[in-house]
Amino acid sequence: MASSTFNLYDLPREELRLRLARWGFASVHAARLWSYLYLELADTFDAMPELPAKVRARLAAETHCGTLPTALATDSGDGFTHKYLLTLPDGERIETVLMRFTGRVTACVSSQVGCAMGCVFCATGQMGYTRHLTPGEIVAQAVHVARALRVSRPKLKTQNSEPKIQNPKSHEHDVPRLRNVVLMGMGEPLHNYDAVMTAVDILRDPNGLALGGERITLSTVGVVPGILRLAAEKRPLHLAVSLHAATQTERAALVPAAKKWPLDELMAACRTYSETTGRRIFYEWTLIEGRNDSPENARAIGALLRGLPAQVNLIPLNPTAGYAGAPTRSEAAKKFQRILADEFALPSTVRQRRGIDIAAGCGQLAFV
Repeated sequence: MASSTFNLYDLPREELRLRLARWGFASVHAARLWSYLYLELADTFDAMPELPAKVRARLAAETHCGTLPTALATDSGDGFTHKYLLTLPDGERIETVLMRFTGRVTACVSSQVGCAMGCVFCATGQMGYTRHLTPGEIVAQAVHVARALRVSRPKLKTQNSEPKIQNPKSHEHDVPRLRNVVLMGMGEPLHNYDAVMTAVDILRDPNGLALGGERITLSTVGVVPGILRLAAEKRPLHLAVSLHAATQTERAALVPAAKKWPLDELMAACRTYSETTGRRIFYEWTLIEGRNDSPENARAIGALLRGLPAQVNLIPLNPTAGYAGAPTRSEAAKKFQRILADEFALPSTVRQRRGIDIAAGCGQLAFV
């Protein structure tokens, strides 16, 4: 690939139209190209026969589709989760996860190669930071999952602990569609703000993948300037903030970024976000046995979030090589939930575990 070519996935629809207009091509060709990229999921210019030959020739000379080759694909034992190790143009690699739930499919996408935030229980944080992804490299992950859904069907085993997913053989002609994207993969999305928001705009385009704002969730460890910028721009997406502890000292021991953005500043930013946008925030709490899963911890987070439009997402710790903690036991998690509900009227959920056997769970994404 020539270094002078640009990635078509980097451009929102209007910018793509303007680029082709500067080349002297009518807007109808830009619209058809956009349709090939995001509706037909074409990955080569040969797969775009309705574009005139001169348009395809110019595209081939100066652009590329930006699809990311798969270095390794891994399926979980239950068939609900598929993890892809994708290769970037410079040889760096990222991981992307396809997760199936009853009635929906979710893509967990990365925003950086590695991560600079250093959360002690997170495999990506243990890797360290390499570089930001471009908008097109973020978009390409969602396209990759959408294409995977189109060309393959799941072979699922039902589990007692999981709701049943309808037998795909009973609807052989139904093609599941990507409807949800979570920016919870490798990296800190608000550390790569501009590229992430351009990617979100492309994913939300109604003439493309058409993901509604309520279908996109961005997770941050608490990058205060990014939260305030989100508030000012009133972007229609879900915000999830990783807390994991309800005091500054305890949180800084788990999330080193808390030393730069202390808990009181983070909570002030969260209040501003909710007041400005009218949206609730999902507060994430990784449950670590004996560390932050006691009734006292539950009451501490309840007091911290009192009066805020909030929901708590409880995530039993997933194992990583660099952290020796253990996940909270089921009964302790249920007691934690009961305290939040009964004493603070705080709604909460316990995250369904997906892909733990292939290191595709929350906090497990990394590669060697």
